[in-house]
Amino acid sequence: MLHLAPSVEKLSVEFLKPVETNWQASELLPLTSDKTFIADFKTIQEQAQNLSYDLLVVLVADTITEEALPTYESWLTGMQGVDHTTNNGWMKWVRGWAAEENRHGDVLNRYLYLCGRIDMREFEASTQFLIADGLNIQTGADPYRNFIYTSFQELATNLSHRRVATLAKQQGNALLSKLCGLVAADEARHAKAYKTFVEKILEIDPNEMILAFEDMMRKKIVMPAHYMRELGEKMNTYANFSDAAQRLGVYTSMDYVDILRSLLEDWNIDSLKGLKENGEKARDYLMTLPDRLQRIADRIKIPETEHKFNWILA
Repeated sequence: MLHLAPSVEKLSVEFLKPVETNWQASELLPLTSDKTFIADFKTIQEQAQNLSYDLLVVLVADTITEEALPTYESWLTGMQGVDHTTNNGWMKWVRGWAAEENRHGDVLNRYLYLCGRIDMREFEASTQFLIADGLNIQTGADPYRNFIYTSFQELATNLSHRRVATLAKQQGNALLSKLCGLVAADEARHAKAYKTFVEKILEIDPNEMILAFEDMMRKKIVMPAHYMRELGEKMNTYANFSDAAQRLGVYTSMDYVDILRSLLEDWNIDSLKGLKENGEKARDYLMTLPDRLQRIADRIKIPETEHKFNWILA
C-alpha cells in the first residue's frame, strides 16, 4: 500500500473529475429562487405519478444507500496503508472519491423531496438507522479485501442506477432518468479506479491478492445497505427491497454472477503468474464459481407480491 501510494495520487487525476467542471445537484433540479420554480415543481410531481411502486422502492433504497456515505468513508480511512495524518495518496483518493459520491445523495434526496410521493420522515429515519447501524462487509482493515469489495460493489451500483434511469425514461420521466444516468456514470468511473488498484496489486503481490479475492467470494459480497430498516422494522427491509429490484430486473442474482465473470476476465485471473500452491487452489475455486452460482441463480424464484413500505405515500 505504501509502495503504491504515489502512483495512486497520479491515478486520482484520471479517475476523479475537477470540482470546477463536475455537475452539482443545484444545476439539475429547480431552485426556489427560479422564477419558473412553481411550474417546474408541478411538472416534477405530475411526471412522478407515472412511476411504478417497485421503481419508487428501488429509488428510495438506492438513495438511502448513497446517503450513508459517512459510514463508507470512515470504513475506507481505516484500511491499512491509508494515513489521514499525512494525507498520502490513498487518503487523497478516499477524500476525492467521497466528495464525488456525496453529490449522489444530494441530487436523489432532493428529487424525492420534490416528487411528492415519498414520506420524507420515514425515508430520513431509514437513512439515520443505516448510518447508526453501520455495516459488516467482512473485509476488516485489509485493503486487498476492501478493493475486491469496492470493485464489485461499484459495478453493482452502476447497474442499479443505470437500469433505474432506463425504467424512469420508459415511464415518462426524462428528468429522473437523467439524474440516475449521471450517478451511474460516476459509479462506473469509480469502479474502474478500484479495479485498477487491484490490477496494480496483482502485479506486485499476486498470491495474497488472489487469496483475498477467494476469501471475499466465499463470504459472498453483500451490499453496503444490508442493515437497512424502516421505523418499527427490525429486519427484512433489505430483503424486501431486493425482491423489488429483482422483479424490475434492476439488480438480480444473475447480475451478481455476471459481475464476478467480468472481474475474472478483466483481471486475467486464468493466466495470472507467480502463484503459490494455495494461490493456484484459490484460482481454481474462483474460475469454477460463476457456473456454480449460475445454476443456483437459475433456480431462484422472486416473490410476486409487493411489500408495502412506509417510505411510499399511498
